[in-house]
Amino acid sequence: MSRIEKRFAELKAQNRPALVTFVMGGDPDLATSQAIFEALPQAGADVIELGMPFSDPMADGVAIQLGGQRALAAGQTLRGVLGMVEDFRRKDETTPVVLMGYYNPIYIFGVDKFVAAAKDAGVDGLIIVDLPPEEDEELCIPALKAGINFIRLTTPTTDDKRLPAVLKNTSGFVYYVSMNGITGAAIKSRGAVGEAVDRIKGHTDLPVAVGFGIKTAEDAAEIGKHADGIVVGTVLVDAVGKSLVDGKATDQTVSAVRDIVASLAAGVKRARA
Repeated sequence: MSRIEKRFAELKAQNRPALVTFVMGGDPDLATSQAIFEALPQAGADVIELGMPFSDPMADGVAIQLGGQRALAAGQTLRGVLGMVEDFRRKDETTPVVLMGYYNPIYIFGVDKFVAAAKDAGVDGLIIVDLPPEEDEELCIPALKAGINFIRLTTPTTDDKRLPAVLKNTSGFVYYVSMNGITGAAIKSRGAVGEAVDRIKGHTDLPVAVGFGIKTAEDAAEIGKHADGIVVGTVLVDAVGKSLVDGKATDQTVSAVRDIVASLAAGVKRARA
């Protein structure tokens, strides 16, 4: 059983959804980013998505685009992101870590080389937003063979005809994008999200985590009534940006993220109370 599978099984037994937190690897600088990363589990994060910065992030809203730009300007690389996971694993052997981003940096790095390095570093899963199921041989299958979960995105436009293809090689959990568009927008209908989660569950036994548009503890509590996990990213990356002075980290940068995660964790815990 992978760390991701174990964590979702533990939380299912507790009758609560997972809090999945996204931060950009290297934002706003390498040292501060590592401190944020390592603070997340204690603040209440159950699963961590670590962003691999990319210069052309087509699915990301402004906040996460800016976070990626700050990370790249600070000198972050794909190898550096893997190094962050290696350092994290020296202190935390249990929290699942998922790398999220785009295929181009992995392609340049070399797929086989990347998969081996990710496994050695302690990466548990991958979310690659621009690789459809038709391209599974590119990265999905090599990752699965190495024991790394490959987490697929589904959206409101993924109908019942398309869903089996999307789910075919998905493992760990299913990431349901609650809206059409980019990260950071607001959820228009929580009821529609619940219906979508139920529909996806009709096709798979995997946990379903909902992301895009979740910003507050109230959002987490409401969506958590239906979903197996709540994914939060934009509000955390935005907190990093707002904490900076003249583009530099301050004493409040780590605590700004930690405090929001703690609030969201409290919301998740009351989702099914």
